[in-house]
Amino acid sequence: MNAHDALRRRTFVAGAGAALLAGGAVSGAQAAVVDGPLPDFHPALKDALTFPLAWGRSPIRDFRAWRRAARATVEEHLLVERQDGTPYAPEFTSRSRTREYTRELVTVSLTRYERVRGALLTPHGRGPFPAVLLLHDHGSRFDIGKEKLVRPWYDDTRLASARAWADKYFSGRFVGDELARRGYVVLCLDALGWGDRGPLAYEQQQALAANFFNLGSSLAGLMAREDQRAAAFLAGLDRVDARRVAAVGFSMGAYRAWQTAALSDHVAAAASMCWMTGLKEMMVPGNNTLRGQSAYCMLHPGLARHLDIPDVASIAAPRPMLFFDGGLDTLFPAEGVRIAYDRLRAVWRSHHAEERIRTKTWPELGHVFTAPMQDEVVSWLDDVL
Repeated sequence: MNAHDALRRRTFVAGAGAALLAGGAVSGAQAAVVDGPLPDFHPALKDALTFPLAWGRSPIRDFRAWRRAARATVEEHLLVERQDGTPYAPEFTSRSRTREYTRELVTVSLTRYERVRGALLTPHGRGPFPAVLLLHDHGSRFDIGKEKLVRPWYDDTRLASARAWADKYFSGRFVGDELARRGYVVLCLDALGWGDRGPLAYEQQQALAANFFNLGSSLAGLMAREDQRAAAFLAGLDRVDARRVAAVGFSMGAYRAWQTAALSDHVAAAASMCWMTGLKEMMVPGNNTLRGQSAYCMLHPGLARHLDIPDVASIAAPRPMLFFDGGLDTLFPAEGVRIAYDRLRAVWRSHHAEERIRTKTWPELGHVFTAPMQDEVVSWLDDVL
């Protein structure tokens, strides 16, 4: 392409966007894909997103009625039906003891499609105990899933990868083991594509998601349903106090944590590290979500016509919720985090429950869940559960 052609193309792109913003049409010859790629008319598509079902904007004024309507809308867009009638049929294996807790593997049916293996840690002593559904991140690392958060006593091959992950993101700690030491039952399972259910290759993610859509289903919807069922399974264990179950996660696991709180009444509180933003503020040139691939794990087609990201999390109100982010986290622009936090606090404030939501930015940190952050989360869980 010569300089004249390049200039002409930029002129067409600018002209197309301007025409749409002015209410005009764009001819096929002018249509283009830009920045990410995004369609050149993406500003018009953004403007069309008004999130009409958001609390405070929806015509539904009773919060319980709004919550039912909003949750039903989210569930409809999961494209995966509820699995309430599927027996869990748990199988417990690889049991061993440490000085402070017992660890075992548990295999359960979260859906009728396949069995899923997870790590289950139980403190010594008399229960029932408070519990944490611990949700692993994405990280483009698929050979380990639950092992990112729970030390794999059952698999020396994965231990080196797990330790490296803990060193990189968690100050060298295994978050699940730390929670068990502090008195919490911990359940952590592999999402589809990770650990025992993988490993998926990075470049295979879009094909996997597309095949789900072709089959009338959804990768992100399956993950949401499995997390919903995992929360119910954990709450139903005899060793667990069903009134004191929290969801906790980092990165994609943070998304899963607040999403599970929104979809499950078995979750009494949720703590989410490094995944909260406004959708429009995230959909900007250069953002990781524009690359596709990992975005499909958190993509429910059409839901944005009804609710923004913090609107979905608000379905959990007024239960206790904690959101941390790093001020240097390049995945989530500061403006998007600020807008999301403001909207979340407004919902809790409308219920006179602002003390039940905690939002905090760690200005010196990036995309991590460090030991000081973990300590604050555990202290917060001790207070709210």
